[in-house]
Amino acid sequence: MRIERLTLRDWADALPASGFEPFHTPEALSVLDDHASGRLHLFAGYNGQNPVALLPLFVQRRAVGSMVTSPPPGFSVPRLGPILMPASPKRSKVERLNRRFAEGIVDELSLDDSRTLFRMIGNTAYSDPRPYRWADFEVETAFTYRLDVDGQSADELLSNCSKSLRREIRDVRELDLTVEEAGLDGTEAIYDQTADRYAQQDEPFGLSWPYVRDLVSALDDRARSYVVRDPDGEFLSGITVLYSNDAAYFWQGGARGEYDGTTVNSLLHWRIVEDLIDDPPVDSITAYDLMGANTDRLCKYKSKFGASLVPYYTIESNGPQMTLAKRAYRAITG
Repeated sequence: MRIERLTLRDWADALPASGFEPFHTPEALSVLDDHASGRLHLFAGYNGQNPVALLPLFVQRRAVGSMVTSPPPGFSVPRLGPILMPASPKRSKVERLNRRFAEGIVDELSLDDSRTLFRMIGNTAYSDPRPYRWADFEVETAFTYRLDVDGQSADELLSNCSKSLRREIRDVRELDLTVEEAGLDGTEAIYDQTADRYAQQDEPFGLSWPYVRDLVSALDDRARSYVVRDPDGEFLSGITVLYSNDAAYFWQGGARGEYDGTTVNSLLHWRIVEDLIDDPPVDSITAYDLMGANTDRLCKYKSKFGASLVPYYTIESNGPQMTLAKRAYRAITG
């Protein structure tokens, strides 16, 4: 396999029709490159003239060593990692492609060097991290909740939700509230409320408004900000959603909002689900990724939607010399 570096234009041309997440798009990667520390490197694995694998990496070089990440820390990018595009669905050929691409990337950037910190969080389509484990990297499993909306009505999906969630949605629908797409103004209101909630809980919130603004603007139709307002038009809560060709992704917001003693966030989530059925930004979308499956207090709520538990993998440098560096990385990412 031949490993080459791509421009963003070449990356856009090589990106497949499915199997990637919103931050794999050239628009999102360009914004990350503008705001993140380090330099964006776009790698492709080629068989002949055809790209068969892709991987965006952010590289920071220091006198003491290098940090190579995908995604970069501190920008609320839940997952990134490799995209495989095998020419054949045969298991042996898929595994061979995966192994050769992993080996090529490790060699290209000397990821196994003791002075290099490597950390990659793969997307849900990347289901086989074994080549990295065999190369002595540490592999950990995490999860997300993914609600399948393909070929189902909103009523059918609602019937699969827990009894308490169905009751909550029914109760909040009876209130005189408005849910709407609110454009960039809505995105900013959601950002401000989220930042305030972190401050109230005395937790760090590292995202800047210029970054969030630039990302949502660049993604255009691949981003929507939904807000719920009271009868006087006052903002109560909101959620910013990002979209790939396959799924919608809860990204920011969802701070607990109430009206007349009733929580309004379920109404927001359900409007997002209804729009995925009736008015999706991309017709091929078949799922809503709710996130939150790795935090106990969030699981108790998000499991009520009847979504499937889907794994993904974190791959990182191993060894005692990396313990402190990884602890600092996790502090940055929250």
